[in-house]
Amino acid sequence: MLPPRLNAVVLSLILYLLFQPFCFGIRSFPTSAVSAAGNGLFHFIEAPDYRNGAGCSGSGNRVLSLSCDPSLVHIAMTLDSGYLRGSIAAVHSVLRHSSCPENVFFHFISAEFDPVSPRVLTRLVRSTFPSLNFKVYIFREDKVINLISSSIRQALENPLNYARNYLGDMLDPCVDRVIYLDSDVIVVDDIHKLWSMPLTGARVIGAPEYCHANFTKYFTDEFWSDPLLARVFYSRRPCYFNTGVMIMDLVKWREGNYRKKIEAWMQLQKKKRIYELGSLPPFLLVFGGNVEAIEHRWNQHGLGGDNMNGICRSLHPGPVSLLHWSGKGKPWVRLDEKNPCPLDSLWEPYDLYKLHLVHQHNMAKEEQNWSFSSSILVGHAHDLL
Repeated sequence: MLPPRLNAVVLSLILYLLFQPFCFGIRSFPTSAVSAAGNGLFHFIEAPDYRNGAGCSGSGNRVLSLSCDPSLVHIAMTLDSGYLRGSIAAVHSVLRHSSCPENVFFHFISAEFDPVSPRVLTRLVRSTFPSLNFKVYIFREDKVINLISSSIRQALENPLNYARNYLGDMLDPCVDRVIYLDSDVIVVDDIHKLWSMPLTGARVIGAPEYCHANFTKYFTDEFWSDPLLARVFYSRRPCYFNTGVMIMDLVKWREGNYRKKIEAWMQLQKKKRIYELGSLPPFLLVFGGNVEAIEHRWNQHGLGGDNMNGICRSLHPGPVSLLHWSGKGKPWVRLDEKNPCPLDSLWEPYDLYKLHLVHQHNMAKEEQNWSFSSSILVGHAHDLL
């Protein structure tokens, strides 16, 4: 028999876990001494300590800052073992180019049943970024798993791809706005510029739109042949947008119950095949034609190639603030396989993976010994980095 006091504590914990609708959080604060994860699966070097400049607002000392601090820029990302290397590089790129890096707060969404536990992932992030402001939310995959239908690529069926649908429920209620970023992006501009972009009127999300794309291809013939379904777009002029980079007004999101609206389309998809891609089409159905258009520079997407072959692609015309390796090919995989695409060299400077950096150093020494040098994309990279 447990003592009455301990019984009460255990009961409270069980009730908390049972009645949390989508997640519970692991809050991590800056500290001077954090042990690295002991599982030996990942080896990251510690990132430079990026500090605020004189013109930055807020407390400056982030130890005292919680996620409700109005001076913060909020960024939400997923955090899982399969894409951890990409996530670490993305965070590094945001901090490196931010005018006020201590004012950036990261909300990481981690899967409940990830092969590497969320607590280990939390320690890995803290050991890599000792002064980072972040919180890890443990996503309960059972809330979405029965809504996911098969896709053209298995990776698109990962429940974490749908975590963005639940940010309004998971993040602290005081967080009324967030930037959502995929794990395969690199930011090469000040994130505060993206944060400051307004969402006008009743618009709930902002993202770069691509109106030249063939919008019909994102849905099946069965969808378009059903007049009741197709008319959802009759009063709108929808354009394709990539959900890997979005500004989200969480106040309007919660008020409009947009999670439920997205889930309704996912439920219909289970009964009647209306699209082939994973988490993107429900967003298009709900928001297509009602998106705040953001400059294309904030999502140079498709650098991972298509969803089946992952072939190399070049940059779109125009300036670049964010590079996005959406598609099958990921830069860290191609670099490790020694078969990179030319633009993967723009991702490489942000990679903090230790074993890769040791290999890179050894390769550089060999090149120096043989008086060999490579100039691939050096000029272009300097323009961006």
